[in-house]
Amino acid sequence: MDFMAQFATLIREYLQYIILGMTGLIFLALIIFININFKLAKLNRRYEKMMRGIDGANLEEMLFSHIEEVRQTVHKVDKLNKDNEQLYELTKSCVQRVGVVRFNAFEDTGSDLSFAIALLDAKDNGVLISSIFGRNDSRTYAKPVIAGQSSYFLTQEEKQALQQAREKNFKG
Repeated sequence: MDFMAQFATLIREYLQYIILGMTGLIFLALIIFININFKLAKLNRRYEKMMRGIDGANLEEMLFSHIEEVRQTVHKVDKLNKDNEQLYELTKSCVQRVGVVRFNAFEDTGSDLSFAIALLDAKDNGVLISSIFGRNDSRTYAKPVIAGQSSYFLTQEEKQALQQAREKNFKG
């Protein structure tokens, strides 16, 4: 009990200072509270402005609209990728490599008017076309090419045209 009596005496002696200190703390708490309320009001105004968005549109509506646009764009990109793959497969069977050799088939004609041309797809399938030009006549021959080879006899010029075409790489 002695301790409690001393504590009560101490409080009575310094009561005015304790009340003054408590008043200061309450006043400080009031200033902090007012400051927090101002900041909260400012934050609420900014939040409302943000939620209204551009031209008064709701931010949530804008986000959903953008998400839908992204979904549509992804769908379009997927469709374009599928179309691209189909076109890529289609181009494998198109003429992609060409080799041309011009030559003079006969000594009595001037210039290199004869030619051999190789037209190949991505798998080295295609055709060899040869034209032999002479003074009195001209002849044209076509020979099939499968996997870079022909089952027909090839002249030196046809072999050169085929080699030229096969050396050209399609970048796909």
